[in-house]
Amino acid sequence: VEKEKKKYITSEELKGHNKEGDLWISIQGKVYNVSDWVKEHPGGDVPISNLAGQDVTDAFIAYHPGTAWSHLDKFFTGYHLSDFKVSEVSKDYRKLASEFSKLGLFDTKGHVTSCTLASVAVMFLIVMYGVLRCTSVWAHLGSGMLLGLLWMQSAYVGHDSGHYVVMTSNGFNKVAQILSGNCLTGISIAWWKWTHNAHHIACNSLDHDPDLQHMPVFAVSSRFFNSITSHFYGRKLEFDFIARFLICYQHFTFYPVMCVARVNLYLQTILLLFSRRKVQDRALNIMGILVFWTWFPLLVSFLPNWPERVMFVLASFAVCSIQHIQFCLNHFAANVYVGLPSGNDWFEKQTSGTLDISCSSSMDWFFGGLQFQLEHHLFPRLPRCQLRNISPLVSDLCKKHNLPYRSLSFWEANQWTIRTLRTAALQARDLTNPAPKNLLWEAVNTHG
Repeated sequence: VEKEKKKYITSEELKGHNKEGDLWISIQGKVYNVSDWVKEHPGGDVPISNLAGQDVTDAFIAYHPGTAWSHLDKFFTGYHLSDFKVSEVSKDYRKLASEFSKLGLFDTKGHVTSCTLASVAVMFLIVMYGVLRCTSVWAHLGSGMLLGLLWMQSAYVGHDSGHYVVMTSNGFNKVAQILSGNCLTGISIAWWKWTHNAHHIACNSLDHDPDLQHMPVFAVSSRFFNSITSHFYGRKLEFDFIARFLICYQHFTFYPVMCVARVNLYLQTILLLFSRRKVQDRALNIMGILVFWTWFPLLVSFLPNWPERVMFVLASFAVCSIQHIQFCLNHFAANVYVGLPSGNDWFEKQTSGTLDISCSSSMDWFFGGLQFQLEHHLFPRLPRCQLRNISPLVSDLCKKHNLPYRSLSFWEANQWTIRTLRTAALQARDLTNPAPKNLLWEAVNTHG
């Protein structure tokens, strides 16, 4: 009897193993100790740290291929969960994932990556020709705009290669990541993995999802007015008089800020690569960034004068801002929550915090397949060419369990996002909300 008792622990006992150096998880009711493995985890430490102390079966299925199951045995503690249960939603989700695997959808990638890389190469040559060989200001403007489109398409390749192997081997896949991310766009794939994995795991958690933490410039919820702590960045997101001033007008500043949002991504990349934090392939990432900061300023310098150089850079930033806006549309107007994500309601959390953008199949290349954001969040390893095909199945599953499946036009998604920002802005203008008193602030906002 004693021996039998030692083989089981309860979910409540498992919750106690969620601290650094003591990280346990449950998969299919079996308990694993990943305290040491977290340092080597290819997806980084954040996903494991956020989900530790609970059953993570759905998240594990979403992010790992079938070959990953064979690696679990070495982490097995010998314990099973005595109160292990699977919800009806999870049962259907796992069944759907299994069916996709049997159909080979995870391995059928088509020629999307090769076609995208070819188009990126052609666009790069046209941009070079427009800057180096043409003297017309319109040719230079067009080249800047085309460069913005190039960055968008290159970023999609980097995104895809970060979720699954898009090339013939892991080695070539890493080359594709560094080339499409660091070298061509100036944004580190290491930074992207760090933030993006945390975003997927804690989708729309105000204090754990970095993709919603844009204080003091933007706030999608009035809960930010309580100066909540970002567990991702490890600092308090202060709602002071500067934040209040900026947020009060965020529905007006949203699009202008998006036009220069890349500057922040460049800065975040540099801060991470030169921080004390452990970064996979740090030297390779730095070399890739140096390649970008060699060719891009050099290309701009070939333009005849400073007005055209500024025009070229702003044009490229403005076109690429469509991609930044798209990612905001997918989440800003969706439901939010505070706290750690729960592995037991994986499907529900993803449907709650995600919006799709409806468009014709002819626009799939433009949105990189990520207009099917919910499908991508539920099945992040699924090649983008499959997302449209599975969309009806995901919609049916949501209807079956009375969960939201929101698919809006690009225009409607913009309306929803601006409405969300405006609502928070009006709440921020309410001087009864606690914030440091400032005479200038009150003078500017005095009416009548």
